[in-house]
Amino acid sequence: MPWAKYISVVLASMVKFVAGPITGMALGLQWYETALCTVVGMMLSVVIFLFLGTAIQHLMNRYRKQKPTLFSKRTRLAVRVWKKSGMTGIAFLTPLLFTPIGGTLIALSFKVKRPILLTQMLIWGSVWGVVFSVALYWIFPLFKQLY
Repeated sequence: MPWAKYISVVLASMVKFVAGPITGMALGLQWYETALCTVVGMMLSVVIFLFLGTAIQHLMNRYRKQKPTLFSKRTRLAVRVWKKSGMTGIAFLTPLLFTPIGGTLIALSFKVKRPILLTQMLIWGSVWGVVFSVALYWIFPLFKQLY
């Protein structure tokens, strides 16, 4: 088994979800291996920041030179999504707009219970992992044939 390739996809998707499928395709993995490693990477990131999130927020606030902006575009978007669809909306948009780290920290700031957060992130991470992987593996070769 190509463990180094799997670990590369997991690490890439821990930081940015879309990077997982791109890395998996570049390394020559099958679409289902890429999708699985992408979901594992996202969930690993979610678990790490779920248990260390509040400590990281306190540490960041402690060493920040200036006060954080309360109403940035991203903050307004998160509040709008939260008001309309709650944790389901945050989890749905985490792979698309927020990173796994950002989505987890947003959910923690809204005081979402851990089991709900983990379940929602796993469901939507799995859905988007398969969608991104299949789309990339099936659509990209079509563009490749054009050139």
